[in-house]
Amino acid sequence: MARIFLVLAALLALAVPASAQGPQLSALARLEPARTSIAQPSAFVTEVTLGLSQPVPFRAFLLDAPPRLVVDFREVDFSAANPKDYAQKGLLGEIRWGAFRPGWSRFVAELTGPVRLVSAEERTGETPNLHLVLERVEATEFVARDGAAQSALWDLPQPAPTATPHRRQDGSAPLRVVLDPGHGGLDPGAEADGYSEAVLVLTFARELKEALTRAGIEVKMTREENIFVPLDTRMTVAHEFEADLFLSLHADALPEGEAMGATVYLFDETASDSAAQKLAERHDRADLLAGVDLAGHDDAVAGVLMDLARTESQPRAVRFGQVLSGAIKGEGLRMHRHPVQGADFAVLRSPDIPSALLELGFMSSDIDRARLHDEAWRTQMVAAITAGVQRWAKADAAEARLLRQ
Repeated sequence: MARIFLVLAALLALAVPASAQGPQLSALARLEPARTSIAQPSAFVTEVTLGLSQPVPFRAFLLDAPPRLVVDFREVDFSAANPKDYAQKGLLGEIRWGAFRPGWSRFVAELTGPVRLVSAEERTGETPNLHLVLERVEATEFVARDGAAQSALWDLPQPAPTATPHRRQDGSAPLRVVLDPGHGGLDPGAEADGYSEAVLVLTFARELKEALTRAGIEVKMTREENIFVPLDTRMTVAHEFEADLFLSLHADALPEGEAMGATVYLFDETASDSAAQKLAERHDRADLLAGVDLAGHDDAVAGVLMDLARTESQPRAVRFGQVLSGAIKGEGLRMHRHPVQGADFAVLRSPDIPSALLELGFMSSDIDRARLHDEAWRTQMVAAITAGVQRWAKADAAEARLLRQ
């Protein structure tokens, strides 16, 4: 594997007198489409050239399962270009880019198979660009993570403060709920008829937030606009907010197109249902897009502690799933033939917060898709969820008071 160069443009700038730097170095770096290209000198080699308005620090590396190229930049404005114009060329499959964390941007390209990153260099001068060369190799020659951060902590948000542990809600204070509109930004989720899942569930989440707030519930959303939010950040938002309940909202698609109706999913790492596995792969795309790879960072002690925490939170989540499905059915709204199911979705893994994921419907279903666009249906579903949350909170608080006695 060729050495991956981390180009420190800031140091280069310091070496040049301020009067000679020019105004172009003071602005945010921009991707320039006219100087950006994907070339294929041969069937086994692909060259990626990203034209930039100014040099920026970067790092490039490969990840596996599935194979993908990840390039991190000190923030770059990609708004002038469309990633679809460069996708499916040479050894590259789908491409996404956008803001990754404050001050940093990320370019992620799925690969058609195992490759070697022959070189990654930043060319400075009057026409700066980032030039990468990929070469197809046998699977046994593929080397993942070379050039990636030494610790997965680089890719994760800072830990939430833990000085004051959050006590289980007992009705003495307003319920705190985190709504998590799935996907967003460079990860649009399922797409159909010109609409993306990310936008549809964000619209629904805003309507639900308003209804819950009117009911006296404190609500926090993991994203307020169509932006990319890594999966781990979504859970961090819930912990920082000291949430009593976490509800993720989706409207996904299944390849077979047979799924229809709302479905409540609860955490179950042993779930083997094929549909749930396919949905888990789609929901957890953010991990792939973000390039997060936690291999080798497992902690047996932490696993035991999380299992202990779930002995208290998981039964509460199960009751919430039952109450929520009952409230939805009570409104006469269509639910899946198996309304409450288990799945190993990343956003449900927080061990100390009752969590659920609600598939409002499936964009692969014409009927469900029409419902999601129907304001009257959304109003009815919002009312059902609000009623379900209130009923669960009342019973959950009563149980908490009994346990403390």
